[in-house]
Amino acid sequence: MNAFEIHGGKSLKGEITPQGAKNEALQVLCAALLTDEKVTLTNVPDIVDVNTLIELLEDMGVKIERPSPNTVILQANNIDPDYFTTYAFKKKSGKLRGTVMLAGPLLARFRKAYIPQPGGDKIGRRRLDTHIRGFERMGVDFVYDIDNQMFSLDTKQLKGVKILMEEPSVTGTANLIMAATMAEGTTTIYNAACEPYVQQLCRMLISMGANITGVSSNLLVIEGCSKLHGCEHRLLADMIEVGSFIGLAAMTQSEITIKNADVAQLGLIPDIFQRLGIELSINGDDIYIPAQEHYRIQKFIDGSILTVYDHPWPGFTPDLMSIVLVVATQAKGTVLVHQKMFESRLFFVDKLIEMGAQIVLCDPHRAVVIGLDKQVMLRGINMVSPDIRAGVALLIAALSATGKSTIQNILQIDRGYERIDERLNALGADIRRINA
Repeated sequence: MNAFEIHGGKSLKGEITPQGAKNEALQVLCAALLTDEKVTLTNVPDIVDVNTLIELLEDMGVKIERPSPNTVILQANNIDPDYFTTYAFKKKSGKLRGTVMLAGPLLARFRKAYIPQPGGDKIGRRRLDTHIRGFERMGVDFVYDIDNQMFSLDTKQLKGVKILMEEPSVTGTANLIMAATMAEGTTTIYNAACEPYVQQLCRMLISMGANITGVSSNLLVIEGCSKLHGCEHRLLADMIEVGSFIGLAAMTQSEITIKNADVAQLGLIPDIFQRLGIELSINGDDIYIPAQEHYRIQKFIDGSILTVYDHPWPGFTPDLMSIVLVVATQAKGTVLVHQKMFESRLFFVDKLIEMGAQIVLCDPHRAVVIGLDKQVMLRGINMVSPDIRAGVALLIAALSATGKSTIQNILQIDRGYERIDERLNALGADIRRINA
């Protein structure tokens, strides 16, 4: 079943709980390699990318237990160092961007690591310079094998150093934090990413015995230690799912309650959707979105057209820019969507234009959306999911459209969203998996 068939135009109603955070899962799963004791993770999303990383860890020799849904117990007490030189490792690890974060814990424990060229979404350049240069400062030597597209890293002893990061890379920050926990001396990381998932990683490492200060800021100080121990850790709700469900409710004129959304960790997400005119109310950790016939995009105070742009935390996450763009197509008003961080994430707008949306793609980073105010509904078409986030944006568009839509290459959606069809069908959607 490689496609979704969607019959749109239906209002949804009910409660939905977001999955555990995909981006946090990839970090904390890698962190389990820092100890030979058991690490228990709960609220782990059952999605393709996370399961691929778990399979890779198991191939390395990590013992994996799954005592209940969304719970994973890992014990890395019998790692096979030779596995990292095999074709099997290169093939599987190259499918997933998150495997780059294996390097930090492997260097910390075993003094060597291998990193393939990044896999994952084709959304633009995703350089490894931040990782490699940081490791170099800590005393790591690296060689790049052009033929195999693989970085080989090794060190006699990781050294604590002062690192000023060129960019606040989330995976780069996570990698350097994990390496620093067992380095000799003190490591300071300035211009560090401070996303909630990096904060979660730090809290997990602290519970394992690491000494980290500055959590939630962009200046982290890590005192190296000789050994870390096991822990239990619960993942946050996935903020990208939360934002996706807010946008879905508005697009389909649906009354939806998002349960257990970890609201305190959402940053600007609720505010940005409210600027698009979406009504919502927060009760504890739940978000209620009433059915709205219309929603109006706000303007800036001086009356100029609203611009929504992505920015490193605590700015608005780039992973929701595709959702913002889709939601704006049925709003009243005009918005400039400026995707600063990746240059290929807006290329799916041709499908929205074919569905009837009024969008001007200015360049690879900017699009102007003229909202239709639901006076002209989108129409169902056949399309292909180009990446995880654009795939769900197209799914939301299809659910709001009149007629039938087909989305192919839904593996991209399954990579990041757990049983999305089943969960939305429970609210009244009409989504079927088909071969197409």
